[in-house]
Amino acid sequence: MNFEKDIQKSIETLKNGGILLYPTDTIWGLGCDAENEKAISRIYEIKKRVFSKSMIILAENTETINKIIAEFPQKAVEIISQTENPLTIIYQNAKNLAKNVIAEDGTIAVRIPNDDFCQKLLKEYGKPVVSTSANISGENPPSNFEEISEEIKENCDYIVKWRQDDYTKAQPSTIIKIEQNGEITVIRK
Repeated sequence: MNFEKDIQKSIETLKNGGILLYPTDTIWGLGCDAENEKAISRIYEIKKRVFSKSMIILAENTETINKIIAEFPQKAVEIISQTENPLTIIYQNAKNLAKNVIAEDGTIAVRIPNDDFCQKLLKEYGKPVVSTSANISGENPPSNFEEISEEIKENCDYIVKWRQDDYTKAQPSTIIKIEQNGEITVIRK
């Protein structure tokens, strides 16, 4: 299957409330529409993850992020424009997303992926998409498609073909949090 067909099947899956298994700019992820509470609950069940632990959201660009948080900090604009490596930023006061994807403190973790597949998917879908590592909670995240468990694969509605044969060892993104006062805390390097 080619790139374009994978994109269309992925969009169809997201629109139908399904779960995707897809490559990102970091590791392979489980994804769904970030506004679909039922689909998000399914991901928590698939991962056997506690509901209090929120998940990362992929956004196409800063305009999309501006729609899902109350106030876009200027410091984030500077950081995003200067970073080359995958970076997830935790923002305050999330909005316009399913309640179960927002952390208890009202924050949301968002990354703008630097990946052709993710960028095209987000642009054509037009909405943010959940991206959480394709593993059972507590297990090591898969660094390539081959490392994803059959249990995870069996519970997905669509598995993207693109980059399944890429054995490059991928790493999760760096995660930082921008506090209300503008202070930056590194959560994961």
